[in-house]
Parts: sequence; structure tokens; C-alpha cells
Amino acid sequence: MILVDVGLPGGLSDIQKEISKAGVSFDKLDTIIITHQDMDHIGGLPDILRESDHKIKVLAHEHDKPYIQGEKRLNKITPERREQLEEQLKSMPEEQRNAMQKLFQNPPTAKVDETVKDEVELPYCGGIRIIHTPGHTPGHIVLYLKRSKILVAGDLLNILDGELVGPNPLHTPDMDSALNSLQNLTQYDIEKVITYHGGLYSDNPNQKIVELINKK
Repeated sequence: MILVDVGLPGGLSDIQKEISKAGVSFDKLDTIIITHQDMDHIGGLPDILRESDHKIKVLAHEHDKPYIQGEKRLNKITPERREQLEEQLKSMPEEQRNAMQKLFQNPPTAKVDETVKDEVELPYCGGIRIIHTPGHTPGHIVLYLKRSKILVAGDLLNILDGELVGPNPLHTPDMDSALNSLQNLTQYDIEKVITYHGGLYSDNPNQKIVELINKK
């Protein structure tokens, strides 16, 4: 069983519930693929790895590996971003505010066992093609499941008011690269897109992706 991204810290029980709903036992989990280094995609890694009674292999792109492992500071936690967060936290109750401050001062880290590169095909689920799509982070990847024609889009694509849209400019340091990365998707026959922010999109995603490219 493969899990793609792991959410924020503290979400282990929710992940376990969803795995159970899918009719699979948590102890079958043996591989985690991380699309990129952002806190809401890597935060649950330490908890999941501690909870498992066996080795779980963690995969990520080589460019984001040092951030996930804590060798480099998460690339979006800049001094400017920390100031913005401090301002946003002022409205929170003190206990919650302190917890969030601690989290961003000491982000969760975990070892990446294997790195993946652009166009590598993993031998799972009928073949998973890795597509490197930098911009949102240097090592952002999306996954194309060949057999089911599903694109797991990470944060390269989002769904807003039912429509498929591109990367969020507020959280994408290099929008030019991120928008150029959309071009990497045009060679694939995509029937469904799973976005991290928005869920499932299946209304002719290939055509919609071309429209987004032509808008940039």
C-alpha cells in the first residue's frame, strides 16, 4: 500500500481512519511518496513512521530531500513569511498559538530513503510515472498512474469553485517555473486529477490543462 503525502502533524488518527474506510489495514502501508516539502504534505511523517511496526520506505525528489530531512530550512519559512505567520497567529488562543510557533520553529523531519527523478516509472499500481514540476518548490513532483489514467497533482493544480486552476501564487515562490511545469502534463492521457487542495476533478482535465497553459 502506498500513501501520497501525509498532511500536518497530529493527523495520524484521521489517516488511519481513511485507510480503514478504504478497506485496507494500516499495517499494510509500506511506501510513502512525498510530492513536495511543504508542512501540510510532510508534517505527519514522523508520527506515521513511529506508529508502524515495520520499515516504511519514503520517496521524494532529490531537490526537496534536504528540506524534508531537516538539513535545510523549509524554503518558504523565510523571515518575511515568519512575520506574516506571527501576525496571523495573534488572533489564536494562546495554547494554539504557542503550538503553531513551536511547529514552525522546529518543523518535523524524516529520512528520505530513495530519491526520484523526472520520467522515472515506479513499479506500483500498473506503473506510476514521476513528473518533475518545479516552481511551487524546487523538487515538486506529480504522479501519473498509467493504468487508471489518474494524475496526483500535489499543489501544481487546485480546484476552486469546482474549476481546475493552476498553482496558488500566494504559496508559489517561482510562478513562472510552476506555470511552465504545466507543459510537462500535456503528453499524458488524463481522465481524473486528484488535487491536494480541492479533491477530485474529472471534467476533461486534458483540455482544461491546455487552457491553463494558454492563459499564462
